[in-house]
Amino acid sequence: MGNLAVLVEPFTFTFMLQAFTIVLLVAIPTAILSCFLVLKGWSLMGDAISHSVLPGVVLAYILGIPLAIGAFAAGMVCAMATGFISENSRLKEDTVMGVVFSSMFAVGLVMMTKIESNVHLDHILFGDVLGISWRDVIESGVITLIVVVFILIKGKDLLVFVFDRQHAKVIGLPVTALHYGLLAMLSLTIVGALKAVGMILVIAMLIAPGATAHLMTTKFQTMIVTAVGISVCCSFFGVYLSFFIDSAPAPTIIMLMSATFVCVFIVSSYKAKQISQKLLATPT
Repeated sequence: MGNLAVLVEPFTFTFMLQAFTIVLLVAIPTAILSCFLVLKGWSLMGDAISHSVLPGVVLAYILGIPLAIGAFAAGMVCAMATGFISENSRLKEDTVMGVVFSSMFAVGLVMMTKIESNVHLDHILFGDVLGISWRDVIESGVITLIVVVFILIKGKDLLVFVFDRQHAKVIGLPVTALHYGLLAMLSLTIVGALKAVGMILVIAMLIAPGATAHLMTTKFQTMIVTAVGISVCCSFFGVYLSFFIDSAPAPTIIMLMSATFVCVFIVSSYKAKQISQKLLATPT
């Protein structure tokens, strides 16, 4: 009974229940979007938007409006600025993203150091999953619902767009709407994940599950289910483990995701090597 009491102890605290709830809510949309980002080659876009929300958060605090509104607006500004510059210059999109997100992140840091307040905005950078309220949980739940419904409605169109933009345009799909719709969902998801893991570590949740699942399967539907499973399990056990080893929950979650990726990579590489050796050994 003593051992069982120790194992269930994290579930006896309200702040831990809130932490478990919000990380699981965040894990679902980040995992789904990670599949699209990995296949589209937009991993850096997630990094760009996650860093560029900082000036929006600081400005929202100065104006006294919800931080989520400022973060979402800044994320969309970053996405649209990247698209506009890349379409009207000879620079490649990844180069433009590097310039835009680093500039906006620098502006946000300058703004953050200049404002005088008793409220520290460091939790936006690094997350504060143990200090959230049920209001934050509800906000993340609404964002998760919006993203999941959007993916369910536009999933097939997005899949065509991700694999071949020109083909999607030829068959009459609204390519521009899909492009900015996906970016809007990405910005929303990042806003929902700010309180849980912060803007610096959220990029791992937007890449690692999809990248790991991509190594495990070639079917897109299976890839999404696998990515969600990996993200949910790592998020749950990351918070659970952090309680016993007295570590920050967000880095613990990312460490578990990284360890899972490394293990899957080693196994998949070994299997690929075995298959290639069998093919070479087969007489022609």
